[in-house]
Amino acid sequence: MDSTLFNIILDYINIVFLMFTVTLFTLFTIMGFLSTRNSIHYRKKNSFGNLSRVMASPLAPSITIIAPAYNEGMTIVENIRSLMSLRYVNYEVMVVNDGSKDDTLQKMIDAYDLVKIDQKIDPNWKNKPIRGIYKSPHRAFSKLTVIDKENGGKSDALNTGMALSTNRYVGCIDVDCLLLPDALLHVVKSFYQRSEKRVIAVGGVIRVANSCVIEGGQLEEIRLPTNWLARFQLLEYTRSFILGRMAWGSIDSLLIISGAFGFFDREIALAVGGYDTGTVGEDMEIVFKMRRYMHDRKEPYTIEYIPDPLCWTEVPEDLKILVNQRDRWARGNLETLFKHKDMFFNSKYGRLGLLSYPYWFFYEWLAPLMEFFGFFTIILFVYLGILNWDFFIAITAMVYIFSVMFSFYAILWDVYSYNEYKKTKDILTLMLCAIIEPIFFHPIVVWSAVRGNYKKLFRIKSGWGSQVRKGFAKAA
Repeated sequence: MDSTLFNIILDYINIVFLMFTVTLFTLFTIMGFLSTRNSIHYRKKNSFGNLSRVMASPLAPSITIIAPAYNEGMTIVENIRSLMSLRYVNYEVMVVNDGSKDDTLQKMIDAYDLVKIDQKIDPNWKNKPIRGIYKSPHRAFSKLTVIDKENGGKSDALNTGMALSTNRYVGCIDVDCLLLPDALLHVVKSFYQRSEKRVIAVGGVIRVANSCVIEGGQLEEIRLPTNWLARFQLLEYTRSFILGRMAWGSIDSLLIISGAFGFFDREIALAVGGYDTGTVGEDMEIVFKMRRYMHDRKEPYTIEYIPDPLCWTEVPEDLKILVNQRDRWARGNLETLFKHKDMFFNSKYGRLGLLSYPYWFFYEWLAPLMEFFGFFTIILFVYLGILNWDFFIAITAMVYIFSVMFSFYAILWDVYSYNEYKKTKDILTLMLCAIIEPIFFHPIVVWSAVRGNYKKLFRIKSGWGSQVRKGFAKAA
């Protein structure tokens, strides 16, 4: 190849990487600004008025919390106790036992004195067969309903709960998540605080509960995780939920609600067919479907986002489990993006087609692949002796410094807003995580995304994987 042509190609490669980097920097700077502005607005809006009396009334909107359970025998009783202690009157807890092979069902029957009841099932039932529906004769447990069904996966279990619920709103959560007592007050308030638009879904922040002290289903003490993998994920969640999703929510362009804490207008969720049982990214896919449904009908709507720390969950502390989780997330992203590919730069869907979808395509899907192949490109260029060291060092330093500063901002804004971790040592530890995360943790996330995309593109069969939980610490 002619040396002049070769140099031109190298220059174009450098320009592409530089433009991609500058675009991401600009996007994240705008996201930081939007999230900050929206957070301030949210705090001012919620600094006055007390809806607890209204929302605690029997006339308050009805809501069903649907919690799929599979082999949760060790913690199911305490998890249900937590869900039944929320400060809200008109709600139901529906636990869907998705064909557990352990003693999950028996533990619930024994703890809450459940008895099988007769209930007619639609003869055209589309989900996995139901083996039994259980209620307790005791008034103290009247809010609890247990559905025992054949195993069909999380999506099928959630669809079962939606179909059997008769309430206006449904909350789809992980059974091992800990909701704070006022969680439903915030959720229902979000559904009703708009008058000009129909709120079709409400999402919120997911907090990391590893090493926190839990007693009787209640969060007694917030502690920084002792495990370093969990600390990195805490930092990642802080950036993603406090800054990222808050920014997208501020311009009504949120395309994902976490499966651990998502609430929906049941009518709209059922109208789009509920969760897709053929994908591992069901939490993202249902939001796409609901938004498209409302857009196609030209009905004014919105999705609300709550930044308050209402939901706490345990994150993986084992490297293999973490990689499997991120592998699954990558496959789910690709499945959803491919299924709704006609939204890509489609002005018909407004900001969703022109901003949100391209962001998920270029940053959430393409960026990890570019990083992965860029790493091997650098090795090849070094081997061939054609690497522009000045450019490489400059852009690497720029990316590293920006990522650390963005993480610092997320940490400090979280301290200013909610101050969950009050010890100076904990804040300094999180800052240390921000400094070393790009070197140690980020490559793991990139590799997991590449592996997930490889499996999906080459149709390598892979399911959900498993999450082995250690359980929350108990109060001494």
